Amino acid sequence: MSERTSEGGLQVAKILHDFINVEVLPGTGVETDAFWDGFGKIVADLAPRNAELLAKRDDLQANVNEWHKDNRDGFQNMEVYENFLRDIGYIVPEGPAFSVSTGHVDDEIAAIAGPQLVVPVLNARFALNAANARWGSLYDALYGTDAISEEGGAAKGGGYNEIRGNRVIAWGRDFLNTAVPLASGSWTDVQGFSVENAELKIAMADGSTTALATPSDFCGYKGTEAGLDSILLANNGMHIDIIIDRQHQVGQTDQAGIADIVLESALTTIMDNEDSIAAVDAEDKVGAYRNWLGLMKGNLEETLEKGGKTITRRLNDAREYLSPTGEDVWFKAQVLMLNRNVGHLMTNPAILMADGGEIPEGIMDAVISAACSKHDIGGGNGAEDGHRKNSAHGSMYIVKPKMHGPEEVAFASEIFARVEELLNIAPNSLKMGIMDEERRTTVNLKECIRAAKDRVVFINTGFLDRTGDEMFTSMEAGPMIRKGDMKQSAWIAAYEDWNVDIGLECGLAGHAQIGKGMWAMPDLMAAMLEQKIGHPKAGANTAWVPSPTAATLHATHYHEVNVHEVQAELKNRDRAKLADILSIPVASRPNWTLEDIQAELDNNAQGILGYVVRWIDQGVGCSKVPDINDVGLMEDRATLRISSQHMANWLHHGIVDKQQIHDTFAKMAKKVDEQNAGDPAYENMSGRESESVAYQAALELVLKGREQPSGYTEPVLHRRRLEKKSSLAS
Repeated sequence: MSERTSEGGLQVAKILHDFINVEVLPGTGVETDAFWDGFGKIVADLAPRNAELLAKRDDLQANVNEWHKDNRDGFQNMEVYENFLRDIGYIVPEGPAFSVSTGHVDDEIAAIAGPQLVVPVLNARFALNAANARWGSLYDALYGTDAISEEGGAAKGGGYNEIRGNRVIAWGRDFLNTAVPLASGSWTDVQGFSVENAELKIAMADGSTTALATPSDFCGYKGTEAGLDSILLANNGMHIDIIIDRQHQVGQTDQAGIADIVLESALTTIMDNEDSIAAVDAEDKVGAYRNWLGLMKGNLEETLEKGGKTITRRLNDAREYLSPTGEDVWFKAQVLMLNRNVGHLMTNPAILMADGGEIPEGIMDAVISAACSKHDIGGGNGAEDGHRKNSAHGSMYIVKPKMHGPEEVAFASEIFARVEELLNIAPNSLKMGIMDEERRTTVNLKECIRAAKDRVVFINTGFLDRTGDEMFTSMEAGPMIRKGDMKQSAWIAAYEDWNVDIGLECGLAGHAQIGKGMWAMPDLMAAMLEQKIGHPKAGANTAWVPSPTAATLHATHYHEVNVHEVQAELKNRDRAKLADILSIPVASRPNWTLEDIQAELDNNAQGILGYVVRWIDQGVGCSKVPDINDVGLMEDRATLRISSQHMANWLHHGIVDKQQIHDTFAKMAKKVDEQNAGDPAYENMSGRESESVAYQAALELVLKGREQPSGYTEPVLHRRRLEKKSSLAS
């Protein structure tokens, strides 16, 4: 990291400088000197503003802390509490009605409702899998997960289990009856297919012929009119590809010869530079940027060993069919990719500013990720596009997390405008996703959307980060309820409804996604199928899933629920109540037993250690981490934030003491070590707590949790990861 190059008043790590000059800029039409000079001016102009906004966060938080100290039960008088928040500028005045005007938005965001993946862009294999998750086998997703019970001889293991296979086929037929019903009869009784006069004809077991209840659901086919290899259907904008192969292991036992049902699955994927990766220096950042560049150029590849064979992963080619009338038609084989930049808080040593300070990482992400995207969008908004791999409309989609209120959204929009000017991209080509995961953004959501009304393409709710901010903001109000009780508290239900209400009120339908959060248990697909249908029913036209398999299963919900109709109905309901959102989840009269308290501590400490040890020691920012009951959970920094803030809150209010914290972490370190015993790269924490950087980082997140800006975990994690990398290098 000591080798740097001076450009535009910036001191740039050589590895990053060379990457941009040699790999990114050629082919964009942007000259290197102009790029670095413009980049330097953006940083010189906007870094001070970035610092001012962060200082305002601290000032507002200090006011809130003092008010709670002076008014121990004051927050229970909602009128007084709300007036205080308005007086200090925490809640800003709400302006008149308006509708967003975002243009050149791809259909995957503006028109179609479906699942969304979030994947660490630093991992090329994961990124490629997610990019190719546009289509997935429903039969595989059902057969390989607990979505189909193993009872009654339907076990998954070994070779093909016909009992289990028959249950999968039955499930698939029920799905087809719901999504694309027949004009008469059931999909269970179908025996064959043909195309006549551009219409799909369906032969039934009783010798009759029927058609689709909605003939226009038939979109295309493969094979010949008399001998079909696949049939492409559509419902609610999502496609279903019925694979016909009577020689296949499954198809030869199926009276209609159906070997598989392939669903259009993930419509969009967030390639994540933030919560799910560990990127603390120039080397890490170049790895993330290089993968994004490969996705935008369409040439990213990853070679791996699987089943004793060498496999090369790359982006899938488009899917080719014949239209009902026999013309060639193509459908995208890839998701629409969004890039989650980091928020306004963190800096990064990859570039030093003129004063020697580290560059605001959010500004760096915006400039470099957009420069990479120029290989896809060209000049943007309908400019010559060649063969775009990602956006047909010449837009780049940037998800911007952890913003606090409309001023910070407006600042992000200003960054985007400066980047567009630098890269000669059409205005408003850089679209913005606003993550509604901080309390000050929630209560000012309408004005946040207004601040990006020409760019906004996404708002969503995130329970974990939002709960972490809830606890940090109201740290002085009292001890928080147990973590498991948070989802039943008044504020969370109002927050979820408010997000949809405000989004619809601001005209997001037809322009943007209204999203819901992650299903964090990738092994529990039966429970996901039962519960996650609540997201489209709540008016969300996308929701996060942890894997391509989960995307395929969640896609069935968007066939069952017409989200556009749901949103039209929800527009008529009353907006959720601000007073409910502002209600603080404090345990007014805690009656927890000592066992209750210790169980809460154990659960939090085990989760913190299980995640942090991989982050610090191995640089893994997101993975399936066993919880205290050995259930694998998808963990990222948001889960860490809520757990560490909860322990910090109980420590601050005397529910527990420091010795209990130390004892609990020591006990849980043994548990986490045991859970990772099969990992040859793992370093035990137990017995070497004082020398384990990961253990000390986990402890620091709790003992110094109240000192962390907005309760974020990044400052501790980044510093400790750099410490670990330094020790490994030496």
